[in-house]
Amino acid sequence: MEQNVNGHSDLMVVILAAGQGTRMRSKLPKVLHKVAGLSMLGHAMAVADACGSTKLVIVTSPGQNDVRAEAQKRNVDATVVIQHDQFGTAHAVLAARNALEQHSGPVLILYGDTPLVRRETLIEVIGKLKEGDQVVVVGFEAADPTGYGRLLLGPDEKLLEIVEHADASDEQRTVTLCNSGIVALGAGKALSILERIGNDNAKGEFYLTDSVAVARSDGATASVVRAEADDVLGVNSRVQLAEVEEIYQRRQRETVMVSGVTMIAPRTVTLSHDTQIAQDVVIEPNVFFGPGVCVEENVHIRAFSHLEQTHVGAGATIGPYARLRPGTRLGAGTRIGNFVEIKAADIAEGAKVNHLSYVGDATVGANANIGAGTITCNYDGFSKHTTEIGTGAFIGSNSALVAPVKVGDGAYVGSGSVITRNVAAGALAVTRAQQIEKPGWVEKFRTLMKRRKEKAS
Repeated sequence: MEQNVNGHSDLMVVILAAGQGTRMRSKLPKVLHKVAGLSMLGHAMAVADACGSTKLVIVTSPGQNDVRAEAQKRNVDATVVIQHDQFGTAHAVLAARNALEQHSGPVLILYGDTPLVRRETLIEVIGKLKEGDQVVVVGFEAADPTGYGRLLLGPDEKLLEIVEHADASDEQRTVTLCNSGIVALGAGKALSILERIGNDNAKGEFYLTDSVAVARSDGATASVVRAEADDVLGVNSRVQLAEVEEIYQRRQRETVMVSGVTMIAPRTVTLSHDTQIAQDVVIEPNVFFGPGVCVEENVHIRAFSHLEQTHVGAGATIGPYARLRPGTRLGAGTRIGNFVEIKAADIAEGAKVNHLSYVGDATVGANANIGAGTITCNYDGFSKHTTEIGTGAFIGSNSALVAPVKVGDGAYVGSGSVITRNVAAGALAVTRAQQIEKPGWVEKFRTLMKRRKEKAS
């Protein structure tokens, strides 16, 4: 059989994403709520890919076209199937029957609302299947196991049974090893096991937990892979979503700092699922990274800055209170200062935009200087237009560059100018009105206004 990157043959991952999520109090399907800027479904798909899936099936509910769109946006080869009626977890997996009938490798079953599962855990699960177990369940030690199914092990540490809390004896309820719901089924066995799971229970539903009993009735073995409780947290409410976000952020910050990044106040920094930060970057408090940010070495990001879909070159300085919007590319050694907003702009090496400016839909040449209060007027009410500022150009404070417009290399724009025509390289452009001074005007004005006020009263 074909081998994937982790040495496991033809792995199918089925992600259950059909839950309605009524406790989320949202019109958005539960699995599309985001953790660190990526949908929970996206997280599940990412870990499936990371552990070497060769086939991916998403099980969703009727009418959830946005779930289908998200799945196929993340993986154009993903198969999306519909669970028309919801009769338990095993019933949900059987919604993928057509795919299962054509599949001879192992099957791993994940959940679209459990975004913290680690790749390492799933690799261990797949390894257990390779060793011969036909069912592998991910378990965790619960501080309070109330409500969870208990994993009962034999002397050889093999999994004997999963007992639901309501059905457990007093002795069994003392067990703290609990079921996460994540299950893997051995190569060539998944469909056979699933089809023999019954619904002889209080709810009349078909549960994956019964796969253990089915496999053992065949004389096969089942086992458990232990995960941290945080790894298998499911999300059913906004409160739980916030808890998962907090855990994810803590993990990401620790990973980034271990890699050589300094965070002055780590708990105040928010990262995205795909944030890339190189060594010797310093991040001050209250910095937010949206999706698509890459930061090269020796960058200093000052407090209260916001970055998204931005590339920051080595040695740049950003902020405080800077906003870098999508399409921003900063060259090495650039300086973006306080209350500066950059959007869809290339700022070349050594250029400075230090104070209170907006630069959008623009290119700024190397070592150019953009004075305080400068704006590129990039929108005419219908279309966006581009401003080009040349190498070494100097834009005086409080200037407006009305795009489309070009300022040549080494050119100067005088403070307070409104530039509507191209400026040649090395030229000075000034559009201010001539200053007029009227001696003694203030005293005459005040006298006049005082008389008018007295007359009116």
